[in-house]
Amino acid sequence: MTTTREQLYQWLSEPEGTNLEFKEAKHNYHFDKLVEYCVALANEGGGKIILGVSDRRPRHIVGTTAFAEPGRTESGLHDRLFHRIPVEELHTDEGRVLIVHVPPRLPGMAWNSEGRYLKRAGDELAALSDIELRAIFAEIGPDFSAEICPGASVADLAPNAIALFRDRWARKSRDERKRAWSDAETLANAELLLDGQLTYAALILFGSRSALGRYLAQAELVFEYRSSEASGPAADREEYREGFFLWQDSLWNKINLRNDRQSYQDGLFRMDIPTFDEVPVREALLNAVAHRDYRLGGSIFVRQYAHRLEVVSPGALPPGITADNILDQQNPRNRRLAEALARCGLIERSGQGMNLIFESAIRQGKPLPSFAGTSSHEVRLTLEGMVKSTAFVRFMERLGEETLRSFSTYDFLTLDYLHREQTLPEHLKARLPNLVELGAIESVGRGRGTRYLLSRRLYAALGAKGVYTRKKGLDRETNKALLEKHLRNQGEVGAQLAELRQVLPAESESTVQNLLNELREENRVALKGKRRWARWFITG
Repeated sequence: MTTTREQLYQWLSEPEGTNLEFKEAKHNYHFDKLVEYCVALANEGGGKIILGVSDRRPRHIVGTTAFAEPGRTESGLHDRLFHRIPVEELHTDEGRVLIVHVPPRLPGMAWNSEGRYLKRAGDELAALSDIELRAIFAEIGPDFSAEICPGASVADLAPNAIALFRDRWARKSRDERKRAWSDAETLANAELLLDGQLTYAALILFGSRSALGRYLAQAELVFEYRSSEASGPAADREEYREGFFLWQDSLWNKINLRNDRQSYQDGLFRMDIPTFDEVPVREALLNAVAHRDYRLGGSIFVRQYAHRLEVVSPGALPPGITADNILDQQNPRNRRLAEALARCGLIERSGQGMNLIFESAIRQGKPLPSFAGTSSHEVRLTLEGMVKSTAFVRFMERLGEETLRSFSTYDFLTLDYLHREQTLPEHLKARLPNLVELGAIESVGRGRGTRYLLSRRLYAALGAKGVYTRKKGLDRETNKALLEKHLRNQGEVGAQLAELRQVLPAESESTVQNLLNELREENRVALKGKRRWARWFITG
């Protein structure tokens, strides 16, 4: 995301309104206040917070020294709000300006900071009113999971499933008093029982097989194991038509029965990686149950193959969610159901389940999860189980658990891109300085020509010093080849040093001079003349 100076000066002339917020912040700006303004601006449709500009019109640039490392600020915002909010640094003749690009909230979703739903009120911030919040939540229609199921009662639920939920809720909240609640009190306090009437969310979580068959037969999960890609009957098939708390563990146990382990050597130790790791599998199942469209008649299908797992759930992705932004945005289709699962600690209301799935795949050297095949009537998530690079797994182990715990999902994605030698998307480039500081990667070159690669010490630990040397030397040889090509094109005319610096504008004069001297030692170029009359020529 790149802002031109012309765009910035145009914004300065505009009134501070729904999508622009100007802050002088000459020396500093409190991070908590920045978080709150991001929340308020997102709730009002998104926009830009511009630091380093006078508050009052006619506005002018005053410069700011706040948030010296925009990449860290962006990371901090993501950690607090679980949304990607690009922070851009722009240098002008009048001073440094920071531009915080706040995306709009999704339909039916309001941003909050520590439970506070905010908006702007003149020069201050204020809480969204109950009427405003209800209007936002009603934007995508009623929540099916919160609707009353006519005719259903507490007798249609499995007591042992409610007990498991209650126990998990007590442990999650560290409140032992919850264990003394009756089933009806538990359901009422979780907003699953309203005025003595049962919600569909309660059925989905705790319903008996007969109750689901009577009231909500589509709340079913079908498991299939297929030993090959051939069509026809599955080698193993089981239908789970009962509350989620009644089948979640038995389904994982069934998947784990055919769960191979892949081994690799790490020094004197042999390490094992399961083809299907429990955490991402359970998260994928939770996502399917919490976000599928229960108004459609289809079932969730889980298909296990030898080396991949497919989870297919009815209904498109929720409004505003795409495969590209699914790590940044959350929009639960069944809010009441998601809130109940969050209460007992099975999912985070911040929507971190998909992040855990991606992080696990990267740490275990597996391909990234795929949404290929997702359409307007179903979501298809594929988890690949084969470890593609045991060397990268060892690389991650060498970083240490403490360092890995500090990583965001985007740190893991950045390392994955570098490992696969793919071009980094713009939004991941902000992660690079922090990874350099942690010693996970190194930079090669200067300025716009800077490249990044996995760190030397980690390549050495992997016994791959040659790979490091090859990758680090690539830029130098490429730059020498560019100089040589330019001189070849110049023929007998040759070129002066100033002209050759234009070939490599990101490099310093001394770097270009050193490259030319190396070429001369290799008898690939020659220097004729002295000082300002000196010119370089191709020799071959």
